[in-house]
Amino acid sequence: MSNPRDVVVLVGSLRKESYSRKLAKGLIALAPAQLKLEIVEIGELQLYNQDVDENPPQTWTAFRDRVRRADAVLFVTPEYNRSVPAPLKNAIDVGSRPYGKSVWDGKPGGIISASPGAVGGFGANHHLRQSLVFLNIPILQQPEAYIGGVDKLLDEQGGIANESTKGFLSKYLTAFASWIDKTGAR
Repeated sequence: MSNPRDVVVLVGSLRKESYSRKLAKGLIALAPAQLKLEIVEIGELQLYNQDVDENPPQTWTAFRDRVRRADAVLFVTPEYNRSVPAPLKNAIDVGSRPYGKSVWDGKPGGIISASPGAVGGFGANHHLRQSLVFLNIPILQQPEAYIGGVDKLLDEQGGIANESTKGFLSKYLTAFASWIDKTGAR
């Protein structure tokens, strides 16, 4: 493929040194040539309020425009209280509105959840899937990506140090590239 697919990466954690952010940066480095991954920041999005949608803040407009231009979206998230972190849920809400103008509709997606715990953000991964099904985001089903013990898999620079994890994530990204093509993304 001559032009790589433009993939927006949304990181669920706002913490500068979060494991999810480090993992997302590692994914950018691992991405096959047919994918161009870019982290799009969500921390400056004010909380969604329908009353503001008639004259939306510039951050909402810029976010919506960027996601709309993308070929696909990849969610990289930790788990907070067995669910999705509030900033990520807010970004999803901002992108889904105003009614009938969702930037998510039909856009291929993937989810990678990560946690220092053993279950790798399973709860967040599945809660996120529930919302994305409603928003008509065709989500890559296999392979599933729950990265447990993520704090032990990264090197001091934040890269992915574990070779087995690197191999798995490379396969995931290759499958995701195929998924984007199969779903008929622009």
